[in-house]
Amino acid sequence: MKEFYNRNITTTEAELVVIEKRVNTNSLFRLAVILLGGTILFKIFQLNNVLLLFVVVITILLLFSYLILRQSKLEKKREDKRAFLRVNKNEIDLLQGHVNIYSNGEQFEDGKHPYISDLDVFGPHSLFEKINRSATPDGVERLASWFLKSANKEIICSRQRASAEITEKKNWAQQLQTKLLFNLGQKTNIKVFLTKYLGDESLNFGSSFMKGYVSIAPLLFLIGGSVSIFLYPIWGYLAILGLVHLCWSMALGGKVSHFSSRIDKIGTTLVAYSDAIQLVENEEFTADLNVQLQEELKTDNAEKKLSQAFRELGKLIDKLDARNNILVGAILNIIFLWDFRQVLSIVKWKKNYEGNIVHAFDVIADFEALLGLSTLQRNESDWSTPVILDNYLEDGMNAEGINHPLIPVHQAVANNYDAKVHRVALVTGSNMAGKSTFLRTVGVNAVLAYAGAVVCAKQFRLPIYRLVTYMRIKDSLNESTSTFKAELDRVKFILGIVEVADDSFFLIDEMLRGTNSVDKYLGSRAIIKKLIAMNGRGMVATHDLQLATLEDEYPSILQNYHFDIQIKEGEMLFDYKLKDGQCTVFNASLLLKGIGIDVDSSNFI
Repeated sequence: MKEFYNRNITTTEAELVVIEKRVNTNSLFRLAVILLGGTILFKIFQLNNVLLLFVVVITILLLFSYLILRQSKLEKKREDKRAFLRVNKNEIDLLQGHVNIYSNGEQFEDGKHPYISDLDVFGPHSLFEKINRSATPDGVERLASWFLKSANKEIICSRQRASAEITEKKNWAQQLQTKLLFNLGQKTNIKVFLTKYLGDESLNFGSSFMKGYVSIAPLLFLIGGSVSIFLYPIWGYLAILGLVHLCWSMALGGKVSHFSSRIDKIGTTLVAYSDAIQLVENEEFTADLNVQLQEELKTDNAEKKLSQAFRELGKLIDKLDARNNILVGAILNIIFLWDFRQVLSIVKWKKNYEGNIVHAFDVIADFEALLGLSTLQRNESDWSTPVILDNYLEDGMNAEGINHPLIPVHQAVANNYDAKVHRVALVTGSNMAGKSTFLRTVGVNAVLAYAGAVVCAKQFRLPIYRLVTYMRIKDSLNESTSTFKAELDRVKFILGIVEVADDSFFLIDEMLRGTNSVDKYLGSRAIIKKLIAMNGRGMVATHDLQLATLEDEYPSILQNYHFDIQIKEGEMLFDYKLKDGQCTVFNASLLLKGIGIDVDSSNFI
């Protein structure tokens, strides 16, 4: 994929150079029209030829308008190319270990959640940062919700198929990212804002008379102007009519301002959203979830697509913004009753499309979340789609070649694990041998699987468990909580879940670190036995080798595994491979010796 991204970067940079030249050339043409047009008009004024003056003025205005329109299109094209370039450069940066331009989800961090803090799901250098490609707040929240709680098997499988289809549509996926990238850094949640705006009952406007009169007001001026030019001058009456229009507009200016101030400058944003929605509307999908989401974008009006409705509202809002220019606004209200016309159009639009518009943001949020899953699958082509098993009571977890998704490929060591013949795995081992990393590897890949993503393994089969972890236990000065008290609270939390949830799966790394070794061993042993008595399932990593004797007490329920080290010529070699049985080699004294501390084992009792 690196070649794909680099090719896009090279092509886009070349296109931007060409577009930049066109933008500059067009700007020079506009300046030339102003200067040359002014010169020509000066000459024509001297000829006293009204008809010629009229033709030249119209020609200059049309030419200048064309150049403005062309400039707008070129600048939009330039912004699209810049966004596309940024999307591709971000992928290269992520492959090189740099920070994602999209949210890392740190706002979802919660130390009291069953597993997210222990498994590096959110925050800097997290799973979410690796995967997220959502630019909108709704998309970020949607993807985060998939990591915070497992879906059912049907939903997981539908996400797998949907993201796999989008993975193959890499050009389309990047275009959708590009169209939505403008949302990065937006402080306003457009969906929330529009929901409140469109649901505001005070946003009613206009009587039946106003609605009828506004539609014919421009026609009155057209007829009056024609009569004045070709038949009889009635400019005075038209001036009075214009003054009435202006006063009427000013009298109801407060209510119009209520419409305008509440929605202000988001017209451009809605037009930008319409481009993204149009991409979804025009694409052909076969995966059930993608087809379903696409269908949800359809409006009740079969003749108008939702992207057109978005664009229509955006343009109405932009037109209403014209009132902010006092001179322009006054002229438009005198002739067209402009403010009334736009507000009435917004009210009518609201009646027709309110429900469709708000729901569209949810659909786009789903597609953004799927973009994240599909990008992961595209970038990590060696990863596999997990198999979700049906029965968590009978079907055990099975992993082949499983790795931690956040460890670089050249550093990662794959392991196999099969829980068909036991419920609890007790993993012993020396310091830094890989126990904690293995537990996190299993946990974080399970989070990926339950979200509908591919996993960092050759094969991963597992039922849907309710994950709960005990790994990073910290004291809290704010809550006056010691480390040991925090550990007791976490133990109580885990036992409470296992007691009531027969689908729970615990991952416990070194229990009761905040007490002495005797209490630690006795307490850990009692907790494991309690978990077994509750029919609990999961993994426990420990330095307490004595706990391995529990395998004799609970055959076919608890099974020993270990990570060890090899000592060659006084040096420790870690292979980070999971092995059957208990560990027999520990390395604390060797590690201490490496920093200049000799351990006298002769005094050990």
